Amino acid sequence: MAVFTEVSNKEARDLLRRLQLGKLLALRGIQGGIENTNYFLTCESGEFVLTLFERLTAEQLPFYLHLMQHLARAGIPVPDPQADKRGAILHTVAGKPAALATKLRGQSQLAPSAAHCAAVGAVLARMHLAGRDYERSQPNLRGLEWWNATVPVVLPHLEPAQAVLIQSELAYQNHVAASSEYAALPRGPIHADLFRDNVMFDGEELTGLFDFYFAGVDTWLFDLAVCLNDWCIDLPTGRHVPERAAALVAAYQAVRPLTASERALLPAMLRAGALRFWVSRLWDYHLPREASLLTPHDPTHFERVLRERVQHPWLAD
Repeated sequence: MAVFTEVSNKEARDLLRRLQLGKLLALRGIQGGIENTNYFLTCESGEFVLTLFERLTAEQLPFYLHLMQHLARAGIPVPDPQADKRGAILHTVAGKPAALATKLRGQSQLAPSAAHCAAVGAVLARMHLAGRDYERSQPNLRGLEWWNATVPVVLPHLEPAQAVLIQSELAYQNHVAASSEYAALPRGPIHADLFRDNVMFDGEELTGLFDFYFAGVDTWLFDLAVCLNDWCIDLPTGRHVPERAAALVAAYQAVRPLTASERALLPAMLRAGALRFWVSRLWDYHLPREASLLTPHDPTHFERVLRERVQHPWLAD
């Protein structure tokens, strides 16, 4: 992620001392992303990722960290937050709330095949089922309420045609959210940001998923839609790739079959997923924060995806 807060070797060594993980061997800032400060940290006990939270508060963070711990204990391949001798997994580094979690092996697959998409679908369904007995609750902080609050903020920066699209889509999503079909959708903790760069592979073996800091309780279908909008599209055009989408959904359904309401609302949730990331990228692009390695994402990408989802709805067979 972008480095907003510089961490000194002394601060890293102090954390390792509290966690009893041995001597610091290396500390390197990670570029990419726009939410938190992240470092690769190598010490005598192994390789970890140090995250300093720039937007999330100490009150919000236990939901994410304990969810990761819960999923790791359920056998889902996710980073495992490291605890001190009191069992605490939320720490303070450089004056910011922080966590140190295990580093996953493998690398991101940025040009996925149908086999990669199937692996993502299967682990997503396993993750949803594993989260059913997670006791903490927190809403999706980038859900409909946030869209309603943020669209008026970014609207002055849009061209007329973009303004028409974003306002009409927001009205449509408010209408969908008020329906009885939407109320019937299964819910639980979701990742909400499971893009290609948040999953690790070794060949075609999925070795882990990470970056849970947009997670919240929402519909499982929305989580599936977010995945389909990234893993199963042609990135330059935003167009749907049927083979990859069919593989992802089939693998998901082999673990957790979709309900009738989910099948009916999949096209609407694909549009919702595109709107969510268009709005957030517009916000980050036009209202940026300073960071030493910050590279904002192109907001027009998800504008293209949304137009594709509106013009060419896709139903899972």
